[in-house]
Amino acid sequence: MKNFISVLGKVVLMFTLLMTVGMTLVSFKDPTGVERKDKLSEYGFFEGDLKKLTPVAGVIPYTINTALFSNYAEKLRFIKVPAGAAGVYNDSIAFALPVGTVLIKNFYYPFDFRKPDKGRVILETRLLVHLEQGWEAWPYIWNDEQTEAFYDPAGETKTISYIDAAGKKITSPYAIPNKNQCKGCHIRGQEMLPIGPNARQLNRSVQYNGAEKYQLDYWVDAGILDRVPADHATIPKLAVWDDPSSGSLNSRARAYLDANCGHCHSRVGPASTSGLFLDIHEKESNHLGVNKAPVAAGRGAGNLQFDIVPGEPHQSILTFRMKTVDPAIAMPEIGREQIHKEGVALIEEWIKKNTFN
Repeated sequence: MKNFISVLGKVVLMFTLLMTVGMTLVSFKDPTGVERKDKLSEYGFFEGDLKKLTPVAGVIPYTINTALFSNYAEKLRFIKVPAGAAGVYNDSIAFALPVGTVLIKNFYYPFDFRKPDKGRVILETRLLVHLEQGWEAWPYIWNDEQTEAFYDPAGETKTISYIDAAGKKITSPYAIPNKNQCKGCHIRGQEMLPIGPNARQLNRSVQYNGAEKYQLDYWVDAGILDRVPADHATIPKLAVWDDPSSGSLNSRARAYLDANCGHCHSRVGPASTSGLFLDIHEKESNHLGVNKAPVAAGRGAGNLQFDIVPGEPHQSILTFRMKTVDPAIAMPEIGREQIHKEGVALIEEWIKKNTFN
């Protein structure tokens, strides 16, 4: 009888421990009041039919000038800042956003890019959450029924199909990154930080409730951002990579490289040891890759000598790595199961015309 009671006690203790661990895995709480949910709907960011992504009051949509290419996926971005708190403007890096802020980025494909009003499929939602101990990525994957997105730190590869802008049916793999891969882009030194919410990306007009408004002023009026200069002409602005009216060829090419490469390839980014710095702040042509030999040769260099050969895009390592989907060679490393043909064309034209000033 004593042995039975002893065994029973051990079973109860083990069950209690397992339950405690299980609860720790599915319920992450932080002193900010932010709690990691298993389902996207449980945050209450959106009202009504979840897949319509209709934000509730206090969840603010935003748009950036030049986005990171992600296999032609479209994105809908939102920000939620705790009531009574505000971020602080600066003109060079991402704004200092208060603890408790959540950045919400949804990745989707229209069924037909020529007719975006005919429906879409949402693949993933990435939350970047500012906790007391720093920023953390919480990835969510949508179900096939488009009724819910579930927390999934492991990532997944899906097969996507859509009609592109030229009317061609595209079927392609789409790799949803795991939680740790998010750090590959967002890490600065030992700290994980946002990338997109900065002055040069947000400096633009957008539509809010059918009316055009200057985005940074809207953030100020909403109480989520402080210290924005009254003179908008002093605020840096990134060109729109595919809109010639937004800037010169050089401005648009540099904007594209800043958005797609500069978060890693900068003097403070994860690829700083490469000596190739493609962020918008870089001024030295050699560090932009002009007549610069790679630090490490091999397959990634394609037997080519320099990152950029002025006037010769087909002899440049930069475009060589943009024009492949080989995971051992392709750059950027994530979100590149397809080649961004339009982006390649822009950078090839930039190299060919040698507009490096």
